[in-house]
Amino acid sequence: MDHGGAVPNDQVSGCSKPAGEPTTRSVFTVYRRRWFVLLVLCLLNSSNAALWLTFAPVADQSAQYLKATLDQINWLSLVYMVVAIPLSFGTTWMIDSLGLRITMILGSWLNMLGALLRLFGTFEGLGVSDQYPLVMSGQTLCAVAQPLVIFAPAKVAALWFPENQRATANMIASMSNPIGLLFANILSPLIVTTSDRIPLLMLVYAIPACLVCFLATVGLRSSGPPTPPSASAESSTSEPFIQGLKLLLRNRPYLVLLVCFGCGIAVFTCFSSLLEQILCARGYSNYFAGLCGSLFIVFGVIGAGILGLFVDKTKLFTEVTKVNMALSALACIAFAVVSQMRRQEVAVAAACSFFGLFGFAIYPIAMELCVECTYPVGEATSTGLIFISGQVQSVALMVALQALTRPLADSPFSTCSIGGDATLSWRVSVLVMAGVFAVLSCLFILTFNTPYRRILAEAKAAQSSTPSFKTICIETVAQTVCQGPLEPGIGTKEHGERDPGKLDLGDGEARTARTGPHCDQEPW
Repeated sequence: MDHGGAVPNDQVSGCSKPAGEPTTRSVFTVYRRRWFVLLVLCLLNSSNAALWLTFAPVADQSAQYLKATLDQINWLSLVYMVVAIPLSFGTTWMIDSLGLRITMILGSWLNMLGALLRLFGTFEGLGVSDQYPLVMSGQTLCAVAQPLVIFAPAKVAALWFPENQRATANMIASMSNPIGLLFANILSPLIVTTSDRIPLLMLVYAIPACLVCFLATVGLRSSGPPTPPSASAESSTSEPFIQGLKLLLRNRPYLVLLVCFGCGIAVFTCFSSLLEQILCARGYSNYFAGLCGSLFIVFGVIGAGILGLFVDKTKLFTEVTKVNMALSALACIAFAVVSQMRRQEVAVAAACSFFGLFGFAIYPIAMELCVECTYPVGEATSTGLIFISGQVQSVALMVALQALTRPLADSPFSTCSIGGDATLSWRVSVLVMAGVFAVLSCLFILTFNTPYRRILAEAKAAQSSTPSFKTICIETVAQTVCQGPLEPGIGTKEHGERDPGKLDLGDGEARTARTGPHCDQEPW
């Protein structure tokens, strides 16, 4: 993939200046190689997600083969969240400072080594006591790789794709993760018909990990294209990591998104990890649980595809996210109710489908919204903290849900096969999960509002022939720090055709964004 095949892109720079003023049109270039970079990221994301959820759809058989308890099997999924929390801060710094190439190649190698170690851990020649620790060690290496790849979609979209393709590129890269979960939900129950087929399952998941490691090592030549595809890409890493964190902690809309969407990530994580255990207690088979998990992801990918194209055209990030958060909460409540009923396959499958359609679909949109409300902070930093919030809340919620389970004294219809252990009732747990998600969704809908800072800065850069784009971004955010928050509607549809080079500061006067002598100190 060479630098050839570049095509000009002037989608961002189509605004004209008023008559009598000099006009300077910046022509940006996009490269066909961006699709290869996106492909490698998608394959790596899918492989890592499949390795994460390998054991959840076949938790009972995994416990039997590894001579482990069901709680130990759950920790094979939970380790992803525990490991990601301390490593994510370093990962965000790596992506924004060292670049995509180094982090993606490192992630691919850790992913491959973890998959191979899991495979070796299931060999029959090893003693029984050695199997679970080796498998857990391999799973931990895969968990270390996760932040290196899951933070990358917004960065790849910003560095390699033009403004009119960013949301779609982010959607494709982000949805590759649930596609990996889909493969795990389908392949694991299909392959592991008996517990002695666990080694074959490890081999099946190790092969793609080795392939994507080869593609990343050989094919990724640079972190970004030779020339930027958009105005914002010119300053994509403009803010130092520590300064970016300080700006994020002063950004109220971002803090709301951090808590509320982090809760959404936690609920989806617990749902994917515990689905088989929740359903088997009510008499549903592993095959049906895998089908429900697959429907959850398939409908999520469909919804994400539709919303990604819609948002690329309309830029209605906030409205789309709020509507889908509300519908996701309703679907989660529906699942909590019908999953505790017997012989309700259609209702359970429908609840899972709608939960995925409305819930999974907003993930890439929310990541783009995160970048819009925090620009010019680095994309990996702002989206990475959202992921960290989700992981922290995932650990807390997973532990709480397991603590709320109760053994069933009599469960003749249970399909759970965990040796002599009693079948667990998840009734209270799923109701608590739905309640938490509903409360945080309401909080987000009622309190979140933000200007679209990246769109505003790009429009202003297209009209300005003198300042550099980085200077415009700094001045725009400096105005916010010194004189108060931008009016929430800036950069959104409700402001109509307002001059994007002017900021409405809420006092009835539109002024050009700039720093002034009233600022006590330089905010950067």
